[in-house]
Amino acid sequence: MDAVRLIVTSRRALAIGGGVPDLLTEVWQAQALAQAIGSRLALVGPPQLRDEATGLADLAGHGIGVLDRTPLDSGEPRAARLTELGDTRACLMHLGGLLGDVGIALVGIACAADDEATYWSCVEAIDAADEARDRVRDMLRKLADREAAPPRREAV
Repeated sequence: MDAVRLIVTSRRALAIGGGVPDLLTEVWQAQALAQAIGSRLALVGPPQLRDEATGLADLAGHGIGVLDRTPLDSGEPRAARLTELGDTRACLMHLGGLLGDVGIALVGIACAADDEATYWSCVEAIDAADEARDRVRDMLRKLADREAAPPRREAV
């Protein structure tokens, strides 16, 4: 499935919300999708984005790890359905929005947390999502810079 369609599905699922377990599951799904997109961009994306894409995958992986939970009875992760990235710019723009939504959901969970462990794992996951979103912005900036640069002429 196309990355943008998966991202839109994740954003809708986060917006629907539900209880804390459901929201944490959707945060996990979104972080796993960000990790998969970052990994795919690192392998087959534009060469100037590969370092940032690797960093994105690492940060999203950290966001998954600090939550220390896997989706409850949600079957296969959405990220496993990723088959193509499509337009890199559109993919990154949507992914940036998803990571913003993840941060907002985690702030809500942290504010309502009854225990310190949940609170602090949410704070770490918020930091990871925010840093991942920064990587996405950096990649979008690099794409814009590349498009704004005059075309290079080949020597004749």
